[in-house]
Amino acid sequence: MESAFGIIAEPNRRAILSLLASSERSVSEIEHQLRMPQPSVSKHLRVLREAGFVEARVDAQRRVYRIRPEPLMEVEAWLAPFRCFWSPHVDALERHLDRMGQTSHGKKKKEKKR
Repeated sequence: MESAFGIIAEPNRRAILSLLASSERSVSEIEHQLRMPQPSVSKHLRVLREAGFVEARVDAQRRVYRIRPEPLMEVEAWLAPFRCFWSPHVDALERHLDRMGQTSHGKKKKEKKR
């Protein structure tokens, strides 16, 4: 069986996972959102399902897919030691955006007083 990294290396599978991260979706919804042909969507969903990334439930005449978090936890665990390389940058960006928001908010208050 292909590793979790091999599964998510394929861009269309990552796009499907990104869609499913916000809510469960049917094959036709995935097709429509990603503008992919149904056979391609079905092929990628089969790979994701067999690897345990997604699961499906039957809803009337359609299958609705949702993410299973366990395989993503394998990726998370592997990335953990590398987090130190980007966390300080993300933290710095967050502080910068907070300062900009405070500055912008202060300017708006001054403009209202005028």
